[in-house]
Amino acid sequence: MSQGLSENKDENDRPAGLAFQRSNALSNKLTGVLSVSYTDSEIRDALHWLDSKKVQNTPNLRRRLRLDLQRDVIDSNGSIVQDFGQVAEQLRRVGSTISSLDRYCDDMRRHLAASRQENGPLLDEASQLLAQQQDLEKKKQLLDAFNKHFVLSEEELRVLTAAAEPIDEHFFVILSRVKQIHSDCRVLLGSENQRLGLELMEQCSGHLNSGYQKLYRWIQKEFKTLDLENPQINAFIRRSLRTLAERPALFENCLDSFADVREHILTDGFYAALTGSSTNQNNDLMMKPIEVHAHDALRYIGDMLAWTHSTTVSEREALESLFIAEGDEMAKGIRAGRHSEPWSSLDGESFDGRKALSNLVNRNMVGVARALRQCIEQAIQGQNDPVTVYKIVNLISFYRVTLTKLVGVESSIMETLSRLAKSAMRQFEVLQSDNTANVQAELTQPPSDLSVPEALEETLTQLRALMRSFESSLAPSESREEEFQPVLSQTLKPVLDAYENVSKNIEMPAGHTFLLNCHRATKKTLQPFDFTNAIIEQIDSSIESSVTKLVDYQHAFFLHVSGLHPLLTALIPLSDSAEDVVTIPTLPPFQPAALKEASQTLDDFLPSAMMDALENLKRLQDTKLAGDITSEAADRFCEDFEFVEGRLAAADTTLGANGKNGDRSDEDEDESSQQRSEARQRKEDAVLLRDLYPRTSGELRVLLS
Repeated sequence: MSQGLSENKDENDRPAGLAFQRSNALSNKLTGVLSVSYTDSEIRDALHWLDSKKVQNTPNLRRRLRLDLQRDVIDSNGSIVQDFGQVAEQLRRVGSTISSLDRYCDDMRRHLAASRQENGPLLDEASQLLAQQQDLEKKKQLLDAFNKHFVLSEEELRVLTAAAEPIDEHFFVILSRVKQIHSDCRVLLGSENQRLGLELMEQCSGHLNSGYQKLYRWIQKEFKTLDLENPQINAFIRRSLRTLAERPALFENCLDSFADVREHILTDGFYAALTGSSTNQNNDLMMKPIEVHAHDALRYIGDMLAWTHSTTVSEREALESLFIAEGDEMAKGIRAGRHSEPWSSLDGESFDGRKALSNLVNRNMVGVARALRQCIEQAIQGQNDPVTVYKIVNLISFYRVTLTKLVGVESSIMETLSRLAKSAMRQFEVLQSDNTANVQAELTQPPSDLSVPEALEETLTQLRALMRSFESSLAPSESREEEFQPVLSQTLKPVLDAYENVSKNIEMPAGHTFLLNCHRATKKTLQPFDFTNAIIEQIDSSIESSVTKLVDYQHAFFLHVSGLHPLLTALIPLSDSAEDVVTIPTLPPFQPAALKEASQTLDDFLPSAMMDALENLKRLQDTKLAGDITSEAADRFCEDFEFVEGRLAAADTTLGANGKNGDRSDEDEDESSQQRSEARQRKEDAVLLRDLYPRTSGELRVLLS
């Protein structure tokens, strides 16, 4: 029963479970439908399909929808199967076509194999012919390239070697090509067959020699008509010279010829400027001839030297533009030519373009230097004025220094100027020696007023002119004094020596007064110039010696005229000891009468002492120096007087002390009153030396100031 109940219960519960499952399935479907996104392509396609079918939402249709869909799928599959059947039929047709093509290809292969067997020899022969053709074409190209590089055409040979053809750019191009060919032939010499290289080198050497010979003759011709004053010099001349430098022998010959032509032209130009006439019609004769000023030797020589300097500068500038305007290209050409002509004297490694240019300018100016020397020597020989001759010496030295920068030290112009300077200096020395001899002959006695003689004034005027001329020269400052020393030795020193000899024969103080006047006038003339320091030092030494002797003379004058000399002479041998001082009153000059007379003589001398002393030097032209000499002598006189004054005071003091000591000893020995009275009487009778000679050194200094 219980089992029946349970079965009934299960049967009652089963409908309830099915209902619950249906409810869950529906809920799940709804949830699935609602969870589907409308952006899903499958849902979107399904909805589009339903829309295309115009489906109505009816219960019947919803029941048949699945069946309709399956029917549509079956219909679609059937259509696809039918279409694939057609494709399969077409593939069968394609297969049959391919089989036919395979048969045709096999037939063609058989025909080609048969043709290859028949045409094989012909193809091999054609291949050989093509290879031969390519080889011939390569050889032809090689031959054309070889001929183009190593062989000159007839036209090029004519331009290079024919004298009728001009020297132009085409000529230099061909010449450069021949040089390149000659250089490249060395490569051919490295091959097994050297014959071709040797023949080509020999041929190129001949062409090069012919080309250089043509260039050499053309340059020679151009040099004969070349105008260096024309700034527009043919550019081909510069290039031709640079190219010809590769043949040093031809280049040297060309320079020699050029130097000869330029020497002739410049020499003719010098004579044209000198005389106003020339054999060359191209010379400009608008300026006045230099010979117009032949009467004025300084201007005449100056104009010739100025013309020479101007011409040298112009010649150098023109040659610079002609030979070294391209830098060191000339040296490069000579360096290259040294390998072809190792015997040449030109050295390409040490070639200095500037030095070679200076040498060429020097060679061009040889004729001018020769003519210049003749004219200047004639002008110098005709001069009698030493000042003018010395100005000519300085003028020549000035141009010698100036031209050294242009042509160097070792040149014909410099050698000529050096000889001319020496010649002019010899002429000056001869003329100056004659003048000095005349001055020495005229000087036997000085003027009565001991002033500077007229002959010395003339000598100093001449010397001043010489020094001004030398000052304007270009002599180096460190050697100016040494260079001018010979002029002083010729001009001044003999005259000063003559005046010193004359002064020795004149009594004091006239001799040294005269010598001082001469020396101070000479020093005044020399002082403005800085190259006379040595001679000024000698003159200062002589002046100092003369001043010292005049001071001694004035000092002696003060001593003798004032009467102080006997007193000083007597006191000098004595020392400062008491024994010598005590003997002073016993000396003859210090006896009362003699000392009073000396004091009176001093008193008479002092009022006019300085005036009397200055009277001795009244002919000394420098009054200040005379006053200084007299003042120094007066100072020495005052010092001597102070010495005498001190000794007299010491003597008086010593005598007074001895008298007191004598009285004290008398008392001690208890001498008699008579002896004491006699000693007292001697003391009272004694007279002090200072009382007899009362003047003081202070009074003397006041009176002699």
